Amino acid sequence: MAHIAWLGKKTPFCGNVTYGLSTTHALRSRGHGISFIHFDTPPGSLARSSDALPDADNQGDSNGGGPEVALPYLVKSQVYTIPSLGAQRELRESLERLKPDLVHASLTLSPLDFRLPDLCQQLGLPVVATFHPAFDASLRNLTAGTQQLTYQLYGPTLAKFDRVIVFSELQAEMLLRLGVRAERLAVIPNGVDTAMWQPASLAAAASPDLQELRQRFAGRRVFLYMGRVATEKNVEALIKAWRLVRPAGCVLVIVGDGPLRSALQAPGDEPDLVWWGYEPSLERRVAFQQLAEVFLLPSLVEGLSLALLEAMASGTACIATDAGADGEVLEGGAGIVISTQGVTTQLRTLIPVLRDQPVLTAELGRRARERALERYTLEGNIDALEKLYAQLIPQRSLVA
Repeated sequence: MAHIAWLGKKTPFCGNVTYGLSTTHALRSRGHGISFIHFDTPPGSLARSSDALPDADNQGDSNGGGPEVALPYLVKSQVYTIPSLGAQRELRESLERLKPDLVHASLTLSPLDFRLPDLCQQLGLPVVATFHPAFDASLRNLTAGTQQLTYQLYGPTLAKFDRVIVFSELQAEMLLRLGVRAERLAVIPNGVDTAMWQPASLAAAASPDLQELRQRFAGRRVFLYMGRVATEKNVEALIKAWRLVRPAGCVLVIVGDGPLRSALQAPGDEPDLVWWGYEPSLERRVAFQQLAEVFLLPSLVEGLSLALLEAMASGTACIATDAGADGEVLEGGAGIVISTQGVTTQLRTLIPVLRDQPVLTAELGRRARERALERYTLEGNIDALEKLYAQLIPQRSLVA
C-alpha cells in the first residue's frame, strides 16, 4: 500500500471537491494512506483527521486516518485560489515531514500549481496532476475562449509532471498540441459509486429523503438541474426555455447556487420552477436524482460533469450540451446531446417531447445507467489510478 500526499480542495463546494473527497475515500478503503493538503485556516496547521474539517460530501473521513495540512491563503473561490506568502514554504516542510511515496495534485488553479513539479523533483517525489478545467474544443463562445487560455497557460507546467490525468480523449488531444508528451498523459474518466447513485427501483426501500421529496412534488414530473448557477453553466438558457414552454404537470428544480441566481430568479416562478439552492446533504442529492425524470445540463464549457454521471447512474434521462467530454459520455444513444449554440431553442423543442413521451425518458434512463456501469464507475477509476501509481512507485505492489 502507498502513502499518497493529496493536494486538493475541500471548500468551496465544486466538482474538484467532490472528485478529491470521493477518490481519497475510495483509496483509503483499499488500504492506502492519505495525507490531505488543502487551503484553509488556521494557516500552517497540521492535525490528525479527528481535527479535520467536516467532509463536504458527507462521506466521513476523507483523509484515510492520515494527517491533514492546511495551507494559508488570501483569497479562495470555486475557480481560483491566491495563497499567502508562507504557503509554499509550508507545503515544502509538510512534504518533508510526511515523506509520502507520491504526490497527487487535483489542481486547484493557484500559483502553487506552477511550482509543484520543481518542488517535488527537488524532494525526489513522483508527482501526478489531475487537470480539471472545463473546455469546449470548438471555441464556439467567449467562455470557451477564456478556458482555452487556461489550457495554454498551464501547458508548459503540465509537461513537467510525471503524469497528467485528464477525463477524455479530447482533453488529451488539446494538451498534446500544447507540448505535453503522450507518455505522460493518462485518460482516466471520472467515476461514480453506482451502488449509491442508483435508480430508486433497485434500492431495498425508498430513503426518508426520497419519500419526503415525493410528497413535496406529488403529482408533478420533475426535471432537474444540479450544479453551479454561473455563466459557464448557461442556466439562463435553460430557464428561458422553461418559461417559454411552461409544460403542464411538470416542475423544473434548480439545485445549486451561484453568482447569477439573484439575477435569474423571479417572484412568479413557483410552482413550476423551484429554486432549491445549495444542498449540502449527499443523501438528499441522491434522492433528487432518483426522483427526477429528466436531468438537464446546458453548459457552455465542461470537463466531465460528475453531476451528469450521477444522473446517469441513477437511471435519469439526460440532456447535455457537447461541451467538454459530456457529448462523448452520452454519444450513441445514452442520452440527448445538443449544441452549445442555440441552447434555448433546442430545449424549447425537446422539453415538450420529453413531457409527452414518458416511455422515451424511461428508455433513455435505462441506457444512461447501462453506460455508467460500462464506463464510469468509481471502482474502475480507482483501478486505473492504482495502475498509474504502480508505474511511478514500482518497488511495491499497490493492489491488495
